[in-house]
Amino acid sequence: MSTEMQLHSVASLLRQGRALDQLSTGLTLLGALYGLGQYLLASVTLGGMLVSLALVLLGLVEKYLALRVAFDADLFQRVADAPAALEHSTQALDQALGALGLLPLERAGRPWNERSRGALGLLRRQALLLAAQVLVLLSLILASPWLTFAG
Repeated sequence: MSTEMQLHSVASLLRQGRALDQLSTGLTLLGALYGLGQYLLASVTLGGMLVSLALVLLGLVEKYLALRVAFDADLFQRVADAPAALEHSTQALDQALGALGLLPLERAGRPWNERSRGALGLLRRQALLLAAQVLVLLSLILASPWLTFAG
């Protein structure tokens, strides 16, 4: 696969992180509302607050990763759109990221395959955090006492 096509493919995959982020944002808000609802209804339980806290904390970490994934998607797309100047754009990108403090000097000059693996690893971690949020929510639903009265 050509480097240009690989960069376009990685950018396209990374843009899918937006959908993961939107779902995670909903679950984070649901966790915050659940915790606030317990507090307002004066029926605060340790388990309920832990579930709420877990949903919110997982959501905040996911949001951080979502920002990094979106940033990488834009960078990969920008470099893929100018394949003729790929080597020059790589050096310019490394210099810009280094000047902003986003890239340590020892990591500059990495090949695009390695950069792609790193960016896709961030996307995988983002998906894992979303899966953890879903598992926390499912455990709340399955452990709820009202579930025994439903059937």
